[in-house]
Amino acid sequence: MPRPANSRPTDAELDLLSVLWRRGPSTVREVYEELSQTKPSGYTTVLKFLQIMADKGLVRRKELHRVHLYEAAMPQETTQSELVRDLAARAFGGSPLQLAMRALATEPASAAELAEIRRMLDQYERGAK
Repeated sequence: MPRPANSRPTDAELDLLSVLWRRGPSTVREVYEELSQTKPSGYTTVLKFLQIMADKGLVRRKELHRVHLYEAAMPQETTQSELVRDLAARAFGGSPLQLAMRALATEPASAAELAEIRRMLDQYERGAK
């Protein structure tokens, strides 16, 4: 079941989720240190975002030996699917074709990516029959 629109991650929240998807359960310090390698941020800002994300249901917080560990509440693929579904509905009238065409026209795919798209389409057609 998709999340309510108000609990979908913002761009900044996606940055933090990306760290958690890569690392798995992590402390605020671990998230802060990894994130600060590519984006300037403060420790307290990361902490506040993680607290807000916990309230929104985007992350779960566990306490282990007086250390708070945060982990993504949903797998990366689930979140990506929700975001694509929302974008397709809002900007492309729900059309996967229009979404895919615009994506490929905007950012050309590599030969390997095109081969993977063909493989997925073949698999989809076999499953649809």
